[in-house]
Amino acid sequence: MLFSLSLILIIGFSLSGLFNKLKLPGLLGMILTGILLGPYVLNLISPEILMISPDLREIALIIILMRAGLSIDLSDLKKVGRPAFLMCFVPATFEILAVSLFGPKLLGISLVEAAVLGTVLAAVSPAVIVPRMLKLMTSGHGKNKSIPQLIMAGASVDDIYVIVLFTSFLNLFKGETFSVTTLITVPFSIITGILLGACTGLILVKLFKRLHIRDTIKVLIILSISFLFVTLESVIKPYFPLSGLIAVMALGGTLLKTYALLAKRLMSKFSKIWVGAEILLFVMVGAAVNIHTLSDIGLNTFFLIFIALLFRVIGVGFSLILTPLTIKERFFCALAYLPKATVQAAIGAIPLSAGMPAGNTILSVAVLAILVTAPLGALGIDLTYSRFLQKD
Repeated sequence: MLFSLSLILIIGFSLSGLFNKLKLPGLLGMILTGILLGPYVLNLISPEILMISPDLREIALIIILMRAGLSIDLSDLKKVGRPAFLMCFVPATFEILAVSLFGPKLLGISLVEAAVLGTVLAAVSPAVIVPRMLKLMTSGHGKNKSIPQLIMAGASVDDIYVIVLFTSFLNLFKGETFSVTTLITVPFSIITGILLGACTGLILVKLFKRLHIRDTIKVLIILSISFLFVTLESVIKPYFPLSGLIAVMALGGTLLKTYALLAKRLMSKFSKIWVGAEILLFVMVGAAVNIHTLSDIGLNTFFLIFIALLFRVIGVGFSLILTPLTIKERFFCALAYLPKATVQAAIGAIPLSAGMPAGNTILSVAVLAILVTAPLGALGIDLTYSRFLQKD
C-alpha cells in the first residue's frame, strides 16, 4: 500500500504540474495517473487502496462541499433565487430526455436502458466545478451577479436528483414499478439536509465560542460530523429522505453566517487539506476508468454524448431566462455545467453488475463521457472566465 501511495503522489503531482505548465488543467494529469497505475493498465495500485476507493472519493467530495459551504454567502444565493433552483433540475432533465430519445436509435438499446444511461451521463461533477468556482469567488470574477454561487449550488443538488432517477429507472428494469414518490423525496431530502446542517452548525458555533480549541482540532471535529452526516443518510435512507452532502454544505454556510471570522480561518485549513484530497480523488477516478471498454465504441457513441451535451446547454439556457446575465455569462454557465467525472465513475458499472444487457455499453459511454467532458469543461472554465465574466 505504501508503494502505491508513493507512486500516486509522485506521479500524480508530476503530471499535474506538467499539464499546468502546458496551460491545461492539472486534474487531467491526475486522471491520467490513475488510468496508468490502475488495474486496467499497469496494475500498480494495491487492492487495499482500490477497495476503499469509493470511500476516499467520498471523503474528497465532503472536503469540496465543506469548502463550498464556508464560501457561499446565503444572501448571494437569495439574490440568485429562481435560476439557482432551475439549474438543480432542468439541465439534467434535458440531458436525460435527449439520451432516452436518441439512445435506442444510435446504440440499439431499449428505452429503459436508454433512460438508465441518461441518468448515468446527466450528473455534473462538483469535484471539477466547485474548486474552480471557489477560485473565481476569490478573484472576484462573476461575483457581482453571484455566478460562481449559482453554479456551485446547482451542481451540488444536480447529483442528488440524478442518482434518485438512476435508482428509479434501474428498479424499473428489474421489474419494479416506477414510483413518483421517489422524486418527491429529492426536495424533501434537500430540506432535511439543510435543517440538519444548519442546526448542527449553530450548536458548533456555541461550542467553539465557549471552549478554547485549536483550529486544527475544530477542522477534525467538523470533518467527523460531516462523515456522520453521510453515514446517517445511508442508514436511514429506507425510512427517511436526507441528503448528507447538502447537510455538509449547510453546516459550512451556517458557520460562515454566524461566525465569519472562524469560517475564514477554517477555510484556510480546508484549502490545505484539499491539496492531498484532490490528487486522491482524481487518481481514484482515473483508476476506475476501464479503458478496455472503449474498444467497441463507435461514432454513434460520440454523437450521443454530443447530443446530450447540446441538450444540457439548452437546459442551462432555459434556466437562465429572464436573468440579467449577458450572452457571454450564460455561455460560461453552460461550459461550467459540462464536466462529468465522479458520479459516472461511481455508478457507471452498476447496470452491468445488475445484469442489464446494455450494461457494458452504458459503462463504455460513461468512461468516454469522463474522458471527453472532464477536460473539456475544466479547460473551458479556465480559458474563458477572465474574458466572459466581469471582475468585481
